[in-house]
Amino acid sequence: MAPRVLVSDELSETAVQIFRDRGVEVDYLPKLGKDKEKLAELISQYDGLAIRSATKVTEKLLESATNLKVVGRAGIGVDNVDIPAASKKGVIVMNTPFGNSITTAEHAIAMMFAVARQIPEANASTHAGKWEKSRFMGVELFNKTLGVIGAGNIGGIVCNRAVGLHMKVVAYDPFLSDERAKQLGVTKVELDELLHRADFITLHVPLTDKTRNILSKDNLAKTKKGVRIINCARGGLVDEVALLEALNSGQVAAAALDVFEVEPATESPLFGHANVVCTPHLGASTTEAQENVALQVAEQMSDYLLTGAVQNALNMPSVTAEEAAVMGPWLKLAAHLGAFIGQMTDEPIKALNILYDGTVAGMNLAALNSAVIAGVMKAANPDVNLVSAPIVAKERGIQVSTTRQDKTGTFDAYIKVTMVTDKRERSVAGTCFSDGKPRFIQIKGINIDAEIGAHMLYTTNDDVPGIIGLLGMTMGKNGVNIANFTLGRSGVGQDAIAILYLDQAIDPKVLETLESTGMFQSVKALQFDVA
Repeated sequence: MAPRVLVSDELSETAVQIFRDRGVEVDYLPKLGKDKEKLAELISQYDGLAIRSATKVTEKLLESATNLKVVGRAGIGVDNVDIPAASKKGVIVMNTPFGNSITTAEHAIAMMFAVARQIPEANASTHAGKWEKSRFMGVELFNKTLGVIGAGNIGGIVCNRAVGLHMKVVAYDPFLSDERAKQLGVTKVELDELLHRADFITLHVPLTDKTRNILSKDNLAKTKKGVRIINCARGGLVDEVALLEALNSGQVAAAALDVFEVEPATESPLFGHANVVCTPHLGASTTEAQENVALQVAEQMSDYLLTGAVQNALNMPSVTAEEAAVMGPWLKLAAHLGAFIGQMTDEPIKALNILYDGTVAGMNLAALNSAVIAGVMKAANPDVNLVSAPIVAKERGIQVSTTRQDKTGTFDAYIKVTMVTDKRERSVAGTCFSDGKPRFIQIKGINIDAEIGAHMLYTTNDDVPGIIGLLGMTMGKNGVNIANFTLGRSGVGQDAIAILYLDQAIDPKVLETLESTGMFQSVKALQFDVA
């Protein structure tokens, strides 16, 4: 029996025809996504659901989707899909992460031209019958310095276009390597230097705890007077109230925003300001981009339903059913090792060297590599998944090498990940015991045996008395329960580490308390997805 797909949002007829041509039965009901009750009534009839943003794939809807195998989102954003609930139901969630990159980059460039030449205001003035030629004195882009915050997929395209406009481009991105910066023709800088040098600043990073309000009041004060700011990435990257103050003071000459802290943005402190250009989240809104993502999602869903091939999945790796049964714990371990590395460094990563020893060396290393890379990259970009991770790493110029070897030590199998930057190498190794639980077995060359939990604390120090008591006392005073406490050292009186498995997230003030003792070389709170 041919698989059946429901298209519940607007999708191009060409994309719908792809399903039919591939032998998939398809029902095109583009208004159904807005009718929650009717959708819930019909969803059990389908193996696949193709959507845009109108359809909400909730836990409640998934309870009715007794035959659903895959949800395909034509676009990158999946805020309208409950991915954890889908995972529990065994439903694959796919998106199309690269179909609208050029469109979004072009919109950022268009917005930069708009604020440089005051085009919206000049347009409104001319339509009103005025001829205010002297009022609209713009600036050239030629030979100006563009600061690009985030030089990944979209940011890299913006860099390329800006170089073509003969702008001087400086880029801040913790994962941007020297080699990739050279390929893009940009100068890699730290954030403060970018703020100080840039005539224009454009943002191309996801919204995370690290990037939220990256253009804060303090950082806006560090910018070059008269800077122009463009945000076509995510609302929340720019403090809108602080931006208004900077516009009114003249610190910021103009701003162009396609995204806002609250969307739909029916009101904002920036609305009505003469030097602010606003658009309603149009970054991906071109005919070509919408067509591209529609065609891509139709191909991906057809491939999966007909052959089992998985592309751009957000909640599973590209492995066969037979492999998944054996590899499950090792995929989790690989992701944890990558997450440890990713959370431990703010430096551009040049290389990842992944060693597979023993029985794990005979598994699907492509999937395991993807899990490691995704773990590393998620610290800076939560949108990275097991499929897109190798592409993102390649774009960032990160060299990934893999080594297989026969059993060489105490464990039947283990994985070791070594990260290389310009300044250092850092390694972490782990294994899976017979109970299927991943564990860290070595950090910085120091042997340990640490169970992995959602919330962990990692410290390094000289091997001196009092560390255990200090950590225990500090956790106790702050109401943090320790589930597991592991120590390791390179030798008596030499380098030592501690890794604590905690029952809850640790407050930053507790970290500050530990750091203030002067007993530790580093103190780091770590988070791991152990679901």
